[in-house]
Amino acid sequence: MRRPVECAQYVSIRYTERLGEAGIEPSERAATVGFTVPGWPRAYGGAGLSPEQLRVFDEEMMRIDARSPLESFGIWMLGPALLKFGTEAQKRLHLPRIARGEIRWCQGYSKPGAGSDLASLSTRAEDRGEHFVVNGQKIWTSYADQADWIFCLARSDSAAPKHRGISFLMFDMATPGVTTRPIKLISGKSPFCETFFDDVAVPKDNLVGPLHGGWTVAKYLLTQEREMISGRARGLHDGRALHSIVQELTGAEDGRIADPALRARVAHAEIDAMALEATIARFVDEAARGQEIGDRSSVLKYCNAEIAKRRQGLIVEAAGMDGLRWDFKRRDGGPVAQDWLRSRANSIEGGTAEIMLGIVAKRLLDLPVS
Repeated sequence: MRRPVECAQYVSIRYTERLGEAGIEPSERAATVGFTVPGWPRAYGGAGLSPEQLRVFDEEMMRIDARSPLESFGIWMLGPALLKFGTEAQKRLHLPRIARGEIRWCQGYSKPGAGSDLASLSTRAEDRGEHFVVNGQKIWTSYADQADWIFCLARSDSAAPKHRGISFLMFDMATPGVTTRPIKLISGKSPFCETFFDDVAVPKDNLVGPLHGGWTVAKYLLTQEREMISGRARGLHDGRALHSIVQELTGAEDGRIADPALRARVAHAEIDAMALEATIARFVDEAARGQEIGDRSSVLKYCNAEIAKRRQGLIVEAAGMDGLRWDFKRRDGGPVAQDWLRSRANSIEGGTAEIMLGIVAKRLLDLPVS
């Protein structure tokens, strides 16, 4: 497949960054040519790349070990949802600002006491004519204390079946009545917060999709989130490969991991990561032909979580007793114990492993599920 001209342009941007050119920041240069969201239409700040071009673009970025020009929940989740369900006015207002990194977004989905039953949410949006009044609480709201805006699910019709009385809203976190409180995790890193809404006024222009039809938007957005989370599997065999980290930690002088059992498990983990990458590539090819990933994103999300946990477990094992020290780090600066603890959340965030397996069993394999 021919490498599109756009990829060469990005490589130029990346190397200019490495050379330390003064003036405009690299992320700003990338935004000017649409490379923060290369698959979005040019009208909304993207580069307008086709799915085939986007795949090549991603391959080129990995080949030169380039970081993403810009990362955000707006790019990964809200942007695709707005492209599919948003009004033209909403797209024109929000998408270019997301592409330029001007607005930080957080996700108001999970609620206390509901576990993985997202549709049982109790946060409510009351219709007051020209606006909604939102009351309730969200939990595990990543980076809510740093976000400018939130996209949020709220129950707008209490009499409707639980999946049909939900609306998808966006609003400014500076709106009176919004408060956040950080949650500390065992790993010592805490992106999560509790978020509280007390009589928060939300203009009706901020409703995405039909009134009471937010569950359809929410499911589509969750698919995007799971695809994004599954994409992290690429880091398992790109850049610093697992086997090179284990070699370093075990002191393999000749480049060969001495313990044959550990060596075999590292090889299996890297093969599984490559298999997942191949599956992602196949889904991308199918998307280029008009097929949506849909519920198959649950396969990607589940497999990525398991591979990530195996990776961190093998790194801890390779480090031996040092791997249990809180302050012990790899040569590249990665904190071994803290990263291992953080990997446990991979089976929870974006949908628990049990929920993912249930979706696979029911919707993909057509198995009876109680």
